[in-house]
Amino acid sequence: MRRLLLAATILALPMAANAAQPIEGLYIGGAVGPNFMQSFRTNIYAHGGVPGRAGNITGNTGFVGLGSVGWGFGNGLRAELEGDFRTNGVRHFQTPGLPNAASGSVRKYGVMANVFYDVNIPYFSDLPVISGMQPYVGAGAGYMWTGLHNFAVSSTPEAFVSDDSTGRFAWQVMFGLGYQIPSMPNLTLTAEYRFLDVTGGGHLNGAERFGATLVPASFDVGSQHDHSILLGLRWAFNVAPPPAPPAPTPVAAPTPAVQPSRSYLVFFDWDKATLTSRARQIIHEAAENSTHVQYTQIEVNGYTDTSGTPQYNQGLSIRRARAVAQELVRDGVPQGAISIQGFGETHLLVPTGPNVREPQNRRVEIIIR
Repeated sequence: MRRLLLAATILALPMAANAAQPIEGLYIGGAVGPNFMQSFRTNIYAHGGVPGRAGNITGNTGFVGLGSVGWGFGNGLRAELEGDFRTNGVRHFQTPGLPNAASGSVRKYGVMANVFYDVNIPYFSDLPVISGMQPYVGAGAGYMWTGLHNFAVSSTPEAFVSDDSTGRFAWQVMFGLGYQIPSMPNLTLTAEYRFLDVTGGGHLNGAERFGATLVPASFDVGSQHDHSILLGLRWAFNVAPPPAPPAPTPVAAPTPAVQPSRSYLVFFDWDKATLTSRARQIIHEAAENSTHVQYTQIEVNGYTDTSGTPQYNQGLSIRRARAVAQELVRDGVPQGAISIQGFGETHLLVPTGPNVREPQNRRVEIIIR
């Protein structure tokens, strides 16, 4: 556990200041980690329905792996479909009194439908130590199969064995933290805790063994609870690339003649960096007009009003500028021609005092030079 926490801490250390961008569109992900299975009730019935054994299956620390494909809606909400697999070796079969010797493994696999929300905590993403990190919560439901693989309970004079599986409804909750790599904004590292509940009532087939003689037996399993710690990767296909560095100014270059420039204003809702339909129309118009003029650079400058702290507003202005730049790239503007800047609550379009929600100040300016 200490090694996992250390690894998660190292992954969380940013290489540069970076505000995590909300996912919009298709993404895929995968994660692996240890799985901790709680003991669960199992009733074993011998031939003819006669109770044979009743106790709890206790497992060792196991493994969990999963893969997912999802869709982000650009406002923090994500929906995904997940396939996962868990396995834990059997430690013993605990009955009243002493535990019975047991062997084999418990395997779970299935499909889950999940909903996540990337939490936008004010000031969180703008703190220097955790810049670029995004906490998230989620819940899911689906169908999981529980299998007893090469399972055997030894007692005197008989033994019970099973190699069967049964499917039941399952649900889960997740709490995690993602870190968006500054140099690769499509890639996010994740560290996550999950709780899984597979509902009870499953029935498995098995056998009761007397020496070399086998007679049918059945296994009824109760609810199973699993705790998992996962480290993973998530790749989003629709993220704006990082802004290109500004070109160096040549030494002793002649002063160029001042060229006319065109500007466009894109406005945002309060505390939002998502684009409205009207904002997309304006950005599309700017991208189309850029093809009719000879430009040297397209500046995308983000601003906020004075509500909130200057540190939070600085990060919000950058997120707004990136959202506009991403839309320009979709509309055909080369990413190398775009420079992105965030000015926070400075350079107000409408002068106000502190902590004032002014719609005209929540904007991004596109300047075609």
